[in-house]
Amino acid sequence: MLCREKEYFEIINQIYQKVIHEENIGETANYIPELSKIDGEKFGVSLLFIDQLQFGFGDYQEKFSIQSISKVLLLALVYGEIGEKIWERVDVEPSGTPFNSLLQLESDKGIPRNPFINSGALVVCDILIGICDNPKEYFLNFIRKVSGNNTIQYSDKIAESEFTTAYRNAALTNFLKSLGNIHHSPNEVLDLYVHICSIEMTCLELSKTFSFLANKGKNLFDHQEILSNSQTKRINAIMQTCGFYDESGEFAFRVGLPGKSGVGGGIVAIMPKHYIVSVWSPKLNSKGNSYRGMKFLEEFTTATEDSIF
Repeated sequence: MLCREKEYFEIINQIYQKVIHEENIGETANYIPELSKIDGEKFGVSLLFIDQLQFGFGDYQEKFSIQSISKVLLLALVYGEIGEKIWERVDVEPSGTPFNSLLQLESDKGIPRNPFINSGALVVCDILIGICDNPKEYFLNFIRKVSGNNTIQYSDKIAESEFTTAYRNAALTNFLKSLGNIHHSPNEVLDLYVHICSIEMTCLELSKTFSFLANKGKNLFDHQEILSNSQTKRINAIMQTCGFYDESGEFAFRVGLPGKSGVGGGIVAIMPKHYIVSVWSPKLNSKGNSYRGMKFLEEFTTATEDSIF
């Protein structure tokens, strides 16, 4: 281990021990029954450098539902397939409203503010349905390719649990349909959406899966190009401005890295050309982001003095 990387190991260890012994505020995502059953005290961290050195702490090898983190991978797949045409149906602006809000859609004439709020991801799901015959299989194969892991799988139990309580997302899908920005069956779109959100990974697997976004669009393990350098830059930019719903500005202010959160308690953040760090802790703050995850990453980038700014 190089001197600088050894320093990172020691910094992460110190912050992990500090955070795990402090108050753990928040609640698990109780509006999704299966997620409400997860032990809120779980806490894992994984750091993967682009030279493929990696280390982890705590529950970093335990699988969890990555939820909205998968929206980045959905965007990467569809953006890679259709290019700039994607921006005709979804914008790239911060929302300033909760991730499942209907308020802006009518005034914005059915164009979601960005692809990471629920309405935006639903539109990207609709686009994917129009690209291929079996979108669930197509997306899963993409995930397996970018992760280098053929064991990655949907959780049917979590997808079913989410689908049975998806009243708000059903409303969003039907509203988008009425405004002309959903072209396929709303039920088909919603079914694809909940399955994409049900993907399960460990912190380590999550870091490996997002490695192409830290490496100019190429996988670390086989150097296969997933996206162009320009497309990679654009997705990282959207993560920076829109990756944490209406707490995105706060994350940029306190952490200073592109990242994406999910209501399963996961967060992945990227220091381009250097590393990928993934954190999992299921208790969420009032904005729907992992309480410990946000706290850990703020202290981590403060200690390392890392930032894209």
